[in-house]
Amino acid sequence: MDNIVFLIFRRMRAPLLALLVTYTVAMTGLVAIPGEDTAGNTVHLSFFDAFYFVSYTATTIGFGEIPYPLTGAQRIWVTFCVYATVIVWLYSIGSLIALLQDKTLQRAIREGRFGRRVRNIPDPFYLICGYGQTGSGLVRALTDRGQRAVVLDSSAERVNLLKLESLREYVPALHADVRHPDALLLAGLRLPNCRGVLALTSDNEVNLRVALAAKLLQPGAQVICRADSHEIEANMASFGTDHIYDPFDTFASYFATALQAPCLTLLSDWLGELRGSPLRESAHPPTHGLWVICGYGRFGKALYNHLRQQDLELVVIEAHPERTDQPDCALVHGPGTEAHTLEQAAIHRAVGIIAGTDNDANNLSIVMTAKALNPGLFTVLRENQLMNRQLFDAVDADIIMHPSLIVANRIRVLLGTPLLTEFVHDARFEDDAWACELIARITALVQDQVPEVWQVRIDADDAYALLRLRPQEPLPKIEDLVRDPRDRGCRLPAVVLMRRREHGRTLLPDLDDRLREGDELLFCGRSGARSSMLWTLQNLHALTYVLHGASPPRGVVWEWLLRLQRRRHAVPKEGAALPEHPRDDSPVDWNNRD
Repeated sequence: MDNIVFLIFRRMRAPLLALLVTYTVAMTGLVAIPGEDTAGNTVHLSFFDAFYFVSYTATTIGFGEIPYPLTGAQRIWVTFCVYATVIVWLYSIGSLIALLQDKTLQRAIREGRFGRRVRNIPDPFYLICGYGQTGSGLVRALTDRGQRAVVLDSSAERVNLLKLESLREYVPALHADVRHPDALLLAGLRLPNCRGVLALTSDNEVNLRVALAAKLLQPGAQVICRADSHEIEANMASFGTDHIYDPFDTFASYFATALQAPCLTLLSDWLGELRGSPLRESAHPPTHGLWVICGYGRFGKALYNHLRQQDLELVVIEAHPERTDQPDCALVHGPGTEAHTLEQAAIHRAVGIIAGTDNDANNLSIVMTAKALNPGLFTVLRENQLMNRQLFDAVDADIIMHPSLIVANRIRVLLGTPLLTEFVHDARFEDDAWACELIARITALVQDQVPEVWQVRIDADDAYALLRLRPQEPLPKIEDLVRDPRDRGCRLPAVVLMRRREHGRTLLPDLDDRLREGDELLFCGRSGARSSMLWTLQNLHALTYVLHGASPPRGVVWEWLLRLQRRRHAVPKEGAALPEHPRDDSPVDWNNRD
């Protein structure tokens, strides 16, 4: 606001001085020139009358000659003042219009409005730097979960597109250079409700500078970055960046896991999908035979490094091998879009092909040509631009890899259900049969949609009713949490995936284990099971029914009826000794209250 006021006064200084001088001269002349009243007496206008007269004549309103008709000398002076003040007003209004169109002032106003909106956010929020394909997908996912976000982007066009999005929560956005620390501070980096900073631009250097500035200006903030260079990743990790996501290494690791453990891959896919997504079948890439990798850039190298550990025969097709390192396997020089190039790579005996260049048109052409030569190929297709989604869907590839969506999904899971990230990490150490059995259990619970995933912490916020029981009795078992609060004899359609305590994590914990304060539990199940479980955890009546099969009456009216019933049962028969009146707060066995 100080910058806006300073800029206005600096640009409007000359027009305001011109108005001040013109009004002063005009008023002084009117006060000094004598006039006549209706009786012919000589009078002088007061400064107030002169100011009023000049004000309405300068704006050409015209209320007549007041308080008395003017003399000839006064009319000559007023004529001069009218032209002078009109000219000065035109000059001042023109300067004001030019100021309002000034880009510097407009930017200052936008920044001031943006800063106020960020400071007025009452809930925790995440500062997202970069509203590209990764940032836009993550913003929508966060707002759909009721989480707040603030966006900075160096492109005014992308910021304007954000304003047109129909999001569940309002997202303040500003066109700014995220490399400047002032932009991060304006976006609320040092506010206490800023949960973390997400550097998601397509430039590794920009993401590095954002991460460095966030760690220096707010050391306690969580910093999550996207990077597709191992050197940049090492640099980010050196000063404590919390999470670094490389889309190419992430997908390469995912694909290698799909070769070894398809059930585990399908399990992580189901649990990480958006709520309401349909169940999809697992992709089973061939584990033996020849694989052709088209493109030996960052993506191709990441896949090659993971696949060569799987004892697979590999052939690389690269249009510009002089720009990349030479692989240890067979190399074919060519774009891969032509049939003779694929034939040199022995496409007829290949079991799979990976179209991984940075050009969507070339990738589509590679897959279509390869499938024409070998219809039984397992195809992996890299999609660089989301605008081409309909074309990629028409190709019907077995796996479609989009770098931006991979990063967005990983961060969405991390921010929404952090325990799920830990569960997927620990599940990789289990065999595929364990994952297949768990998939069978989940399939029996859900219908045609992916399971809903949620986490619960045994504390005053997530389990208010549970902790209120603790002074009277120990905490219940895990089994009690999956009872239906409407019918305790039935179980909720949910599976306990993991329990985390201060000493470690346990996958698929025993339902007979007793809960402890501070435990964190990860669940998945059918839509609606989460709301029923939260009802049990937060409502003391529902929890008492789940644990004991009955819920004691509470509230002023029910307690009054209870005391009235006790007094009626306490009335003795004629001639019998009067019993001692029971206390109102004596315990009652609600399972045998008849």
